[in-house]
Amino acid sequence: MVSKDRRRRELARQKYARQQQRRDASVRRSKRRNVIVAGVVAVALAAGAAAYASVTLLGGDRKGTTDDAAPAPSATADPCGRPAPGSPSKKTWSKEPAMTVDTSASYTAELATTCGRITFTMDAAEAPHTVNSFAFLAGQGYFAHSRCHRLVDQRIYVLQCGDPKGTGEGTPGYTIPDENLKDPRLKGDVYPAGTVAMANRYDGADPKTRNSGGSQFFLVYQDSPLPPNYTPFGRITGGMDVLKKIAAAGSRPDPATGNTAPNATVVLNEAVVRKS
Repeated sequence: MVSKDRRRRELARQKYARQQQRRDASVRRSKRRNVIVAGVVAVALAAGAAAYASVTLLGGDRKGTTDDAAPAPSATADPCGRPAPGSPSKKTWSKEPAMTVDTSASYTAELATTCGRITFTMDAAEAPHTVNSFAFLAGQGYFAHSRCHRLVDQRIYVLQCGDPKGTGEGTPGYTIPDENLKDPRLKGDVYPAGTVAMANRYDGADPKTRNSGGSQFFLVYQDSPLPPNYTPFGRITGGMDVLKKIAAAGSRPDPATGNTAPNATVVLNEAVVRKS
């Protein structure tokens, strides 16, 4: 027969285990809320460090408690068409491309996706390195046939693209500096709907992880609470309905990459940048 003292110790142990699980779940949720990072990074971040979307949007680990469980894949039919024939780029470069962007000019990017066209203006005056790099990569066909690998549809609302590998780990081989982080439109640590920004590998604490953007970018389809750590370089001018359609189809955890992949088949058939 189990003694009362032994029973009390067992109940205390069980209570401590439940509390620890809740604390761990809370830490995971706080990490995911704050950071957009470019690829999945296998590092243990300290409690309170950020990690909800670009280098650590850990899709497969996005929920931590029973009442916050990841939803089952959406039963909604895929709203997107078949990708155009072709293979994703395998090009890389050893250094950032030479600056050729005209900072006094206006630039427009057009993404021809399997789900519809998305257009956005780019701010070359405030984010010259970012716009220059994006225009260079588009001109090199780097984005063509690449899958938008990550959709975040809870707490923050972004579609992330720009990785030909489709895993969140791809880079063009070089990095670009953070820019325009004091954009007045980023009020109250919110990236407003319609923002186009660069993902990066900033971990929320170590300054050595700053200036780590590459090719991956995210499209904000609903106001999203994020600290101003990710270069805003564009504003969506057409295709918000396309993004809403993609978001409505939902997302699913991808255990192979740790991302939350869109249920919709979102592929960039082509990306074109025009100077106007």
